[in-house]
Amino acid sequence: MANSITHHSLELPCFDKPVKVLIVVAPYYKDIAAQLVEGALAVAQSVDVHADLVEVPGALEIPTTIALAARQSDYDCFVALGCVIRGETTHYDTVCNDSSRGLTLLGLQGVCLGNGILTVENFNQAKVRAEAKGQNKGGGAMAAALHLLALSRKWSNKVKGIGFRAFDTTEG
Repeated sequence: MANSITHHSLELPCFDKPVKVLIVVAPYYKDIAAQLVEGALAVAQSVDVHADLVEVPGALEIPTTIALAARQSDYDCFVALGCVIRGETTHYDTVCNDSSRGLTLLGLQGVCLGNGILTVENFNQAKVRAEAKGQNKGGGAMAAALHLLALSRKWSNKVKGIGFRAFDTTEG
């Protein structure tokens, strides 16, 4: 039934200044991760965006890596990629919830990022979501990061007033 539903995708934004993206990937499931990266890079190339790639041990390390890079580097936006497949323990819930929460908190702090960490029940679901010819969640995460960056740049020069004019002590 879900295959008969079509999804709408926004057109990718255009940028007048160069864009540098950092893709942070946890390659625990190497084949899945490689396809997610391929999808993300394809989207980046389609809008002439420079993307670097760094690997981390697991999904829990992705938010920390992005936080460090956001503070200490010159990247404009970030893409989080990885795959968590349900196992026999509650570790799945911890990894899914905490990695997602970490990325959400970064986003709420103004970091432009796309979350492409797959959280699935089995390997087959991961394959469907990672395939470049399928759902391409890596490309979707890149697109999300670029859309947020475009909004951030659009709004960056807007200054909100605080409702009154400051008193000028130089006037008599």
